[in-house]
Amino acid sequence: MSRFIQIHTLTSYPPANLNRDDLGRPKTAMMGGVERLRVSSQSLKRHWRTSDVFQEALRNHLGTRTKDIGKHVQKSLLDKGVNEKKAEDWAFAIAGIFGKVEKGKVTTQQLVFFSPEEWQAVDDLVATLADENRKPEEAELKGLLKKSAAVDIALFGRMLADSANFNVEAACQVAHALSVHGVTVEDDYFTAVDDLNADHDDRGAAHIGETGFAAAVFYSYVCIEREALLTALNGDEELVNKAVAAMIEAIATVSPKGKQNSFGSHAYASYMMLETGKKQPRSLSAAFLAPVKGDDYLPSAIAALETQAKHFDTVYGPCADQRVSFNASTGEGSLPSVIQVATQA
Repeated sequence: MSRFIQIHTLTSYPPANLNRDDLGRPKTAMMGGVERLRVSSQSLKRHWRTSDVFQEALRNHLGTRTKDIGKHVQKSLLDKGVNEKKAEDWAFAIAGIFGKVEKGKVTTQQLVFFSPEEWQAVDDLVATLADENRKPEEAELKGLLKKSAAVDIALFGRMLADSANFNVEAACQVAHALSVHGVTVEDDYFTAVDDLNADHDDRGAAHIGETGFAAAVFYSYVCIEREALLTALNGDEELVNKAVAAMIEAIATVSPKGKQNSFGSHAYASYMMLETGKKQPRSLSAAFLAPVKGDDYLPSAIAALETQAKHFDTVYGPCADQRVSFNASTGEGSLPSVIQVATQA
């Protein structure tokens, strides 16, 4: 069995603002002495795990990330006829098992990633407390924390500061996606017209604004440690394969949602290279230290990526036991063939 599954992807986006910084402009990073467009790993992971691809393929095996478990508990208790004071106190106690809760509130200070098993355990305890009209016991509260078998928690990890035994080390590492070439972020100056005034003498704009955008071919890199994923999912090979397949499909087909209504910048991967093996993983980002130039970035980026992989093989010996790819710009290979290799690794 291969220990590592490495996924290298090139995706071309038209003018877009996929992932904004604190000023609302596209995120960037300096690399190779030039400014590159960037999509953060946090953004990528969020959109992959909440995508229809994940939801449909991994139904009942996904966690819920929220600060509001206490609000959920409080509402459930109230709906079951528990009085307001008891509902608040019991919700405070249950939420406090998963993280620090401010006095007088029932929300945790940090986001908590709940597994389906934990969510069900909370609902079961709520039903018991309401039925028996009593507060939760200490053992019942501690019993709410469980070793997670949720796919997204296994892939991306979770940290419970006060319950380290229930932390999960991520089995998947996701790099920030970077453009393979230099970019200049431009500004779109726009106006909005008041419909009721459009046919009268007042022809001025009712709103004026601007938004940053840029177009780019992005390189993204993801590494899945299959053995760690298998351990986190309690040795369930079938679930691991479903998780790996969903992850690869999401990487290839799911776009970040930033400013999608303004730019319609949905894109599928134009190229994907997948590697499996036991050797120490490595990104191929070095292929783009010198920014790609010319009139057609994609074929140049593909050539640079494949050349870098060969050069690593020459210097370090074969870096992968298997290597498979598809190229949507030439119609070579396919996504199903890539997924097949990954799930049989």
